[in-house]
Amino acid sequence: MKRALLLATAATALTAGGYRIPENSINSLALAAAYAANANGADATYYNPANMVFGDAAQKAEAALTYIGLTGVHFNGSAPQAGLVGTDTSGSDAEPEHFLVPTLHYVSPAFGDWRFGASMLSPGGLSKRWNDQPARSYAWEVTVQTIEFNPTVAYRITPELSVGGGLRALYVQGVVKSGSIGSRDMAGDGFAFGYNLALSYRPTPALKLAATYRSSVEFDIEGDAKLYFPDDGAYNGTLLYDVGGSVSLPLPAVLQVAAAYTFNEGTAHSTTVEFMYEKDYWSAFKDLDFDYDTDIGALAMYFDDPIPKNWKDTNVFRLGVTQGLDEWTLMAGIALDETPVPEKTLNFELPDADAVIFSAGARYRLDEAWNLGGGILYDHKEDRRIDGAVNDNEIDGTFTNTAAILVTLGAEYRF
Repeated sequence: MKRALLLATAATALTAGGYRIPENSINSLALAAAYAANANGADATYYNPANMVFGDAAQKAEAALTYIGLTGVHFNGSAPQAGLVGTDTSGSDAEPEHFLVPTLHYVSPAFGDWRFGASMLSPGGLSKRWNDQPARSYAWEVTVQTIEFNPTVAYRITPELSVGGGLRALYVQGVVKSGSIGSRDMAGDGFAFGYNLALSYRPTPALKLAATYRSSVEFDIEGDAKLYFPDDGAYNGTLLYDVGGSVSLPLPAVLQVAAAYTFNEGTAHSTTVEFMYEKDYWSAFKDLDFDYDTDIGALAMYFDDPIPKNWKDTNVFRLGVTQGLDEWTLMAGIALDETPVPEKTLNFELPDADAVIFSAGARYRLDEAWNLGGGILYDHKEDRRIDGAVNDNEIDGTFTNTAAILVTLGAEYRF
């Protein structure tokens, strides 16, 4: 039976179902990404560009740095090793992961009813390393980094209604390693392009409504692939192929509909509550198909046949609260996040599960130009039980200790 790996997009981590990272600014992280209708800072260019035309006319810039920590996932159960007869019942442990990810956002001054912006960030991610069998034969290392540049524009149609949109340019770079009787060492990169749209309507000063759509993108990752057979799982065997290789992978379209209401609007002690419904269109991920520049002969059964994934679309529910306290702004959020990965096709590269996300943060206004902020987010995923009679990879057991912690610090400057 064929065993292969998943390449995943983006910078480093799992903070949403699948491999998307929605928290890419101070406010969005502190609010568990319940941040579209009330997006109001420099990061509005990314989270709702239609909102750029509201508020003061000053230009704004935000820079932040986010620490991402992934726990070491534990698997207790059995799974076959690639190319071998029988199952390994010893279980496996993934390495903890630690990363630093920068983000930048900018909104221009107002030009009549027009406004422009741009963001540079990392929109999604996966990094997973398993150093023992049986997981090592599937996902010894899967690490992919992406960068997105997203220029945007907004136009105010009426004092209450605005539209916005932008172009998405993404670069991805990844490494995939698997080690067993047949081993693979693959590295590559690629580009992808998409767009985003936004609509904002404010029927009263206190009530804000918004809808945003971010298109799917298809990464065509091309690079070099080394295939070893037979091998000891550590690249000490016979190098049979050193060829070019490629794989395609989607980052899903995302639709968000949000409503925010501000109590005590216009005061220094206002309270804003935002609810968001989000649809992530993961069903675009039908299969994973590695291609090679030359015929790899008998190794095709291990490394070249398409791997069904058949992920499902998911629903995410987000709630955020923002409290003004003179120079301080306090924020907190919670989200319920479904996994798109069905039991039938789950593998070691992404043992995903439904999650509950908690977050909190604050901003402090130093003066009219500067404010500082930070936040913390905890993404707790449920233990995931997999039935070997259902799973295509014959994985039978439970994945536990799957969680992520994010900490962001940054500053915004108005000028």
